Amino acid sequence: MREQLQSAYEHFRYFYLSDRFFIGIAGVVLVSIAGFYAPFVFYLAIASLVILVLTTLYDVILLYRAARGISASRKTPKVLSLSDPMTIHVMVRNDGKKPVRAVLIDELPEQLQIRDHEIAFELGPDQEKKLTYPIRPVQRGEYEFGNLNIFLTTRLGLGERRVEIPQHRTVPVYPSIVQMRHFALRAKTTVPAPGLRRMRRFAKSYEFDQIKNYVLGDDFRSINWKATGRHQKLMVNQYEDERAQRVFCVIDKGRTMLMPFNGLSLLDYAINATLALSNVILKRQDRAGLVTFSDKIGTVLPADSKPDHLRRLLEALYRQEERQKESNYDLLYYASRKLLGGRSLIILFTNFESNYALDRVLPGLRKVSRAHQLVVVLFENTEIADVVHAKTESVEDIYRQSTARNFIQQRQLMAARLRQNGIKVVLTRPQDLTGEVINKYLELKSRGVI
Repeated sequence: MREQLQSAYEHFRYFYLSDRFFIGIAGVVLVSIAGFYAPFVFYLAIASLVILVLTTLYDVILLYRAARGISASRKTPKVLSLSDPMTIHVMVRNDGKKPVRAVLIDELPEQLQIRDHEIAFELGPDQEKKLTYPIRPVQRGEYEFGNLNIFLTTRLGLGERRVEIPQHRTVPVYPSIVQMRHFALRAKTTVPAPGLRRMRRFAKSYEFDQIKNYVLGDDFRSINWKATGRHQKLMVNQYEDERAQRVFCVIDKGRTMLMPFNGLSLLDYAINATLALSNVILKRQDRAGLVTFSDKIGTVLPADSKPDHLRRLLEALYRQEERQKESNYDLLYYASRKLLGGRSLIILFTNFESNYALDRVLPGLRKVSRAHQLVVVLFENTEIADVVHAKTESVEDIYRQSTARNFIQQRQLMAARLRQNGIKVVLTRPQDLTGEVINKYLELKSRGVI
């Protein structure tokens, strides 16, 4: 008896009257008012009210039976990939004997900030249906998925029954693994793909590997004339890449890296690019390392190429947190002297607000570039670039466009000043960052400057 009472309580707890019911009540009230002028109409109002109540009770019984046959489960990836669209699957089944109309509302993680999520569907008797919806996580961390809520209605539509199905699950959002695999595959292709350029090889920067037949496109400077005379056909020396070079990705976590573009901060763009670049570095049999800093030194992972090193890099990048403080570039110089262990290629992801900010750190960057091969990655402001190309219709628009053009010129001037001081520069849009830094690494490796 207690279980039956509990079941009834749960049913009425999750039962809601619909708009159609209240419209019916409003109709009964209007007919009752008309009964003051025509007494027989009052009896019609009473009959209408009785019919409405009985019909609603019948609808309650139908929903009670339908709810007992509804089941659902959610399928999510084991990990979500930062900034990449992911698909969530929900399997819903109706084991009842009558069709139902339903609306699915999933309790999504608060980081997604989705407030209008719902999927309407219909289920026939003994039918199963797969529902899918996309999400795009733009923050790293743990995402908490809650219950599945299915709101059932019948054709009468006088009430609504909520079926709450516990489906709590925590899914971590890691730096973009999808992007990492995507660019690793492109780096293997022999035909240039969008986002990656094919780099010319320079034999002088390579160790001798073997002698092979000449094919169209080989460098004439690598022809082995003794082997050519002996075999009576053109033979060339083949060289292999220098391996086990140290490559460090250095990420500035200061306040200037918190600027968002397309929902993603510059810091997260740099983290995604670092993961993809580190994967390419390891596949090229070099050693990848990581240094993060702001007002203090953060994570330091020595350059290594062990089989589990990519996993260690992934975990380290996953745990990075931004800091609302100015970055101390004296710490970067200290790290380059004491923590990197020899001459290395340093790829620095940072952002300068103005040439005055660059003036403060340029002496330190020059010191770093004397001991290491330094590449500074600067970001273009795509929103300001859009203003430059927009149509002008007023004096205010012209002023805004002139200011935007001046800002872009200042950014280009920063890049030129860094190059004048012997520092290599990658000036790129945030969305093109990964491809550009991989291109720069491949270019430097092909020229043997690492």
